[in-house]
Amino acid sequence: MAQKAPVIISSESRFASDVFLQRHPALIERLAGAWPFGPEQRQALSELAEENIQGVIHPLPEGAADAGLWRDWGSGMYGRPWAEVPFLWAESFFYRRLLEAIGYFEPGPWRGIDPFTPFKQTELAGEVVSAEIAALDDVAGLADDELGQALLLSSLWGNRADLGFQITAGQESEVSGLVADDSARLWELLRSEAGGTVALVADNAGSEMVADLVLIDHLLVCGLANEVVLHVKPSPYYVSDATFADVADCLRALLLSKGKARAVGNRLREAALLGRLRVRADAFFCAPFDFSAMPEPLRQEFKSATLTILKGDLNYRRLVGDRWWEPTTPFAEVTTHFPGRVTALRTLKSDVIVGLETGTLTGLNAAAHWRTSGAYALVQVRL
Repeated sequence: MAQKAPVIISSESRFASDVFLQRHPALIERLAGAWPFGPEQRQALSELAEENIQGVIHPLPEGAADAGLWRDWGSGMYGRPWAEVPFLWAESFFYRRLLEAIGYFEPGPWRGIDPFTPFKQTELAGEVVSAEIAALDDVAGLADDELGQALLLSSLWGNRADLGFQITAGQESEVSGLVADDSARLWELLRSEAGGTVALVADNAGSEMVADLVLIDHLLVCGLANEVVLHVKPSPYYVSDATFADVADCLRALLLSKGKARAVGNRLREAALLGRLRVRADAFFCAPFDFSAMPEPLRQEFKSATLTILKGDLNYRRLVGDRWWEPTTPFAEVTTHFPGRVTALRTLKSDVIVGLETGTLTGLNAAAHWRTSGAYALVQVRL
């Protein structure tokens, strides 16, 4: 196994520093403009924004939901500037603090209200999802293998490029952005062990979740999986991360459509009824740790699956560890802790990266901000 690289600390990364100095305060400003928060919520949000910029990390108040857990999880973190602790932990705790500021877990009118709903709903009602849904009629005549690859790429790129773009562009422009592509190994595994259980750990709601649901339907219809377990977040997280409610909203968007999209929605609803599509939301997915710390029941669930597909940048950071790995470190070497076969579908939006060929890395180093721009993606498989 590869020797562990240093953990990414926010102050050591321009990207991570910008998250706390710019992105989080801007997000809080957007939330304040989107909701009729009262003085108490606005004051708490304002203090959190200021704390992110020039304050130190404060723990959850005594009596807050899971305050005891976070007291243990944050041992050694509190009282320090946000930029001086591990980026993965700090970013996760920021979103827990944000929910505390609006009263998400407390009795009252804001209990259980997803503060990111306006942004998610705007995307779901937008042109990208409409184009993605309409494009399903255009690809109906493709052979299963060709269709599967198109759906995989749509799920991979998420809200950057919809399925309609994949088809009209002949997939060429998107494939050129892949810095690693093990998709052939992925399909080979699914075909050789067809009929098992596939776990898909979701990333974003909106257009990406629609693409994920369409891919899940393809796996079930083609018999590549007899059952799919879709893992989402148990509470709002990282703005666009998918929750149970987001899955329901995206399924409803398919059911209210016409043509092939409605057929996909109907099949998925039936699959859920038959227990072939299950949705899970383990509390660990909102914990500030990488997957080496996952609880034993979740480990056993992934271990028993034919394959686990991890979607998105955050799941990638949690899979390989949010560390300054040498980019050519083999993907298989840093994922040995994961209990079973695993595939990462990830658009590059943060510093961490492994599994690159030397020639690929040389070319990328000529591009500005290639690690964080979202212009590149990967499909990596460890069998």
